[in-house]
Amino acid sequence: MSLAEKIKVLIVDDQVTSRLLLGDALQQLGFKQITAAGDGEQGMKIMAQNPHHLVISDFNMPKMDGLGLLQAVRSNPTTKKAAFIILTAQGDRALVQKAAALGANNVLAKPFTIEKMKAAIEAVFGALK
Repeated sequence: MSLAEKIKVLIVDDQVTSRLLLGDALQQLGFKQITAAGDGEQGMKIMAQNPHHLVISDFNMPKMDGLGLLQAVRSNPTTKKAAFIILTAQGDRALVQKAAALGANNVLAKPFTIEKMKAAIEAVFGALK
């Protein structure tokens, strides 16, 4: 069993298309355990009930944005060790620095390629195969 097959991934994005694209890219990389949430609040509920190893979260969402979710994940003893990749279309240095300060493991810019997603995940977990 590859590393990708063992990792439980939670995708958090308010755009249905983004969730589908992320899920498809993860499946192509060999991930089998993928859950999706439509906003940060829903993402945190899922993490609290069923902790995942990796959260890939959009930054800009209603209710709770990606940084809010990151703070919630990091402040919960059950989920604080989960890897967290923030997804942003903004390439904004201040956002990247704030995400890093809050404990994000990596940042993935939109639009992303499967190769860039793989590199972002492997930078956190090591080689997937």
